[in-house]
Amino acid sequence: MPVINENINDYDDNQVRHSLNGKLKHLPTNPGVYQFLNDAGKIIYVGKAINLRNRVKSYFQQNRPVDAKTKALMAKIADVEIIVTDSEAEALILEDTLIKKLKPRYNILLRDDKTYPFIRVTNEQYPRVYITRKIIRDGSRYFGPFTEVSNLRRLVKTIRTLFFLRSCELNISTQAIDKKKFKVCLDYHIKKCEGPCEGLVSEEVYNDGVKSAIQVIIGKTYDLEKGIEAKMNELSELMEFEKAALLRNKLTVLREFTTSQKVVTIDLIDRDIVGLARIDELSCAVILKVRDGKLIGKRQFIISNSIGKSDEELIQTVLEKWYLESEIVPKEIFLPAFPEQADFINDWLRQKRGKSLEMTVPKLGDKKKLVTMANINAEYLLRDYQIALVKKEQTASRAVLSLQRDLRLEKPPLRIECFDNSHIQGSDYVSSLVVFIDGKPKKSDYRKFKIKSFVGNDDFAAMREVVGRRYSRLIEEKASFPDLIIIDGGKGQLSSAMEVLTKLGINNQVTVIGLAKRLEEVFFPGESDAVLLPRTSSSLKLIQHIRDEAHRFAINFHRQLREKRTLQTELTKIDGIGDKTAQNLLIKFGSFEGIRNASNESLVAETGEKLAAKIMDYFNSNEF
Repeated sequence: MPVINENINDYDDNQVRHSLNGKLKHLPTNPGVYQFLNDAGKIIYVGKAINLRNRVKSYFQQNRPVDAKTKALMAKIADVEIIVTDSEAEALILEDTLIKKLKPRYNILLRDDKTYPFIRVTNEQYPRVYITRKIIRDGSRYFGPFTEVSNLRRLVKTIRTLFFLRSCELNISTQAIDKKKFKVCLDYHIKKCEGPCEGLVSEEVYNDGVKSAIQVIIGKTYDLEKGIEAKMNELSELMEFEKAALLRNKLTVLREFTTSQKVVTIDLIDRDIVGLARIDELSCAVILKVRDGKLIGKRQFIISNSIGKSDEELIQTVLEKWYLESEIVPKEIFLPAFPEQADFINDWLRQKRGKSLEMTVPKLGDKKKLVTMANINAEYLLRDYQIALVKKEQTASRAVLSLQRDLRLEKPPLRIECFDNSHIQGSDYVSSLVVFIDGKPKKSDYRKFKIKSFVGNDDFAAMREVVGRRYSRLIEEKASFPDLIIIDGGKGQLSSAMEVLTKLGINNQVTVIGLAKRLEEVFFPGESDAVLLPRTSSSLKLIQHIRDEAHRFAINFHRQLREKRTLQTELTKIDGIGDKTAQNLLIKFGSFEGIRNASNESLVAETGEKLAAKIMDYFNSNEF
């Protein structure tokens, strides 16, 4: 085990809070999840560990070689929070959940570029099998995801042809059948369903069909084919030729389906073959699913922030992601490189499978060729993704192109930022920033501002403050600037914004316009005459939409602050309650009504007996 420097101040006092000293020394040695926070309290990284103390401390070792991204992460760490779990497997599941929810900036994020469909086998007495993109945790089983929808539809059609599974949404149960609540539909008469709704097929026989359908879904058709063939021959010997003919037809359909799948190996071992390709900052991982020697599907992951990450770390992340989603763990897994925590992955997958498995990095022969094939597929998909990105960057919506033309801009304004102010006679003064990408709102980039530089009513000063705060931060973070900035207001607000941008030295790097409300006039800096866009033009409608969205966002924020202040003021009328106590009560009980309806015990726990009695007396003696 490496020697860990106990004094993190040797790392950099300016980058890590002094309070971390004590926290790191007293972290538990249990498995769990750790979260790094920046100085604004935002979670910027989520990780898992079999030993929380050793793992977190390892980030602050002296002379530890790190890549540029990890170095940037370490410079931002201001605090750490942990969640202890019973095992590293539990930590893995929790880590995956938190990353999906929080999308931390410094985590490796895998993207599929779309939501792929699954096959759902419902948790019912007579289960249904159908395609869905929505996962409901009600005991149903899900298989997938499937990347090729046309093949998926053919698979489901084959299953229904073979096993006569119902497609209706009826809530079929033994009680409903006994009461003759349902009647057979057209599917029964055209031989696509055996009528479980009227009890024309037993639950046991129907569910045997469901089990066989699952075998087809997971690609395990060899034993199923042999079973159908043996049953067909048995019926033929008993001279039940009609029943044997039905099985012959089933066998023909099943073999037609399986022969359309590409044969990868002559053996019947189930395996997943992982491939990896890297081009510049992008990476792509591909998992080829081979069942009974046939390629039944693939799954790809695009990794957009993989620079500085080793192949082992990327493989680790991909395996965790894939097998958290996949219900099936095959007997063999072929890899281009072992994962970073090979022992943990091996133990976790063995436990999930319930049997032994082999995880190998082939060096020679046919197995090596399979991994090479997966790598080639990964490279092809990555280049295809790069081409799609370039095309996307080169294309813009009609409204954006119209705006470029009407404002005579050098390039399409793909990213537009708009500012607006809101207040009532200078009270609760706020500003909003909304962001549109290719003519569509990107709400995750919206920002709210409380005005801090003055008290009163001054739109010009407010605009100077928020524009300065916004673009000072972008300069500090070395982030890219928008293609167009819209200032909601006339020449005065526009001049105020330009004054700040000039001081920051970026006035020539961005295009800025002001939008006057009265006649929807567009002003450019330094020009006295306004530009009037055609009333019916898509460019004017886009600007109006952006301006209205900024106005709505600002008003909502202003209303929230005003309501909070009003309620807080009402509470401060109670003897002994100041602004701070009022704020804490609102946070604790959620609303003014929550405080009024709170029990005496909960008020005592929060404020003490004397103050709780005063609060109760106030609400009892006043009507609200």
